[in-house]
Amino acid sequence: MTRTLTPAPAAPPAGTVAERLGLPRTAGRRPLIGSHLVDSLGTGLVLTFVVVYFVRSTALPVAEVGASITLARLLALPTAIVTGRLIDRFGARATAAAGNAVSALAYAGFLATHQAWQIVLVSWLAQVGAVMYWTSSTGLVVLAAGEGERTRWFALVQTLRNTGLGIGAALGSLVLGAGGTGGLRLLVVLNAVSYLVATVLLALWRPAAGAAAAAGAQAAAQAGAGSATAAGPTPTPSAGGYRTVLRDGRYLLLVGINLSNVFGSMITSMLLAVYLVQSLHRPAWLAGSLLMMNGVQVVLTQAPVARRLEHLRPTRVLAAAFLLNALAFALYAALAAAPGVLVVAGLYAATFLYTVAETVGTPFSEELSVSLARPDLRGRYLGVYQLSWNTGQALAPGLLTLLLDRGALWPWLFLTLLALAAVPALLLLERLGGRPPLAR
Repeated sequence: MTRTLTPAPAAPPAGTVAERLGLPRTAGRRPLIGSHLVDSLGTGLVLTFVVVYFVRSTALPVAEVGASITLARLLALPTAIVTGRLIDRFGARATAAAGNAVSALAYAGFLATHQAWQIVLVSWLAQVGAVMYWTSSTGLVVLAAGEGERTRWFALVQTLRNTGLGIGAALGSLVLGAGGTGGLRLLVVLNAVSYLVATVLLALWRPAAGAAAAAGAQAAAQAGAGSATAAGPTPTPSAGGYRTVLRDGRYLLLVGINLSNVFGSMITSMLLAVYLVQSLHRPAWLAGSLLMMNGVQVVLTQAPVARRLEHLRPTRVLAAAFLLNALAFALYAALAAAPGVLVVAGLYAATFLYTVAETVGTPFSEELSVSLARPDLRGRYLGVYQLSWNTGQALAPGLLTLLLDRGALWPWLFLTLLALAAVPALLLLERLGGRPPLAR
């Protein structure tokens, strides 16, 4: 018998401000919220300035610094797979806390880095810590969410991340402008401290038994197999491990679909600014204003959008998000041939559509990654899902810039076709239904 992929309806107190805004119940989860916010705030402090930091604090040329960071990220690709096993063995909370501790160690190591191999080492540690945390973050939502509230929690995490990154980036710019190289070192110290604070907050948080059990029961009911062991802090995985995940063709289809999402998500950091400057001949500050608009729009609209859509099937919502993305990418491409007076307005319109797609799709893609995973092997499932993010993030910079070098339209055409291809794939995923494979 097939089943729908619709989450159970949320049931927060009716008429409250939180309900109207689309927020989940947060009582007893404030250390978790603080951890997400502090983690993102620290990341925002240095995210834009990592290459600048190493160029200024070492005698290495920028090309060698960039190559060292790329090598480190490639070496960190298997981290998601290892993290999946750790989640199934020790639980999402302990694994996320360990990831933050690794990140704190990595950024402390930035202060003593002077050679290329040291950049590779500390950058690898930083990437390992980040992957451990964000692979585990979905499991943290499972532990935190009350019955029917997972989509709202995913929306809240997305809002916290954008808020922290935005505030951190603004503070980082101010500190760097006032302090030069010394300011860069201060940013690195503050980032290391932020990860330590996030580690402590996670260590202090104890998931409420009722909420965790409800989340685990919901996941078990949706998966149609296994028990709700993932709701506890130290789940015991069934036999089969990654062999079970790799036999689950439906989940692998979701992972492949997510690659399209990953490539699309990279335009703000890897494509938009260079396209705007080189192909559209616009000032670089315009890219900054577009990114600010993206962040503010997500923060203000993410939770209400998720509330409006939470009664729909995640597959249908995500398909709509991909169609919006395709429209935004096509509009970006059309601006290369648009009259000058329309270019700036077109950029803001395309970014608005792109951000709407982000707010529509993000909570539901995470919801699918959980609901289609076996509860007793959730960590391994999420590890494979995270691998699609890591792989896409490693491939996108080189591929998108290579396509842009061949012509202004090529990267946008590629992204448009990729987004459109995801729509029938999602409808196929919906038709497959069924249950995760049993372990052997």
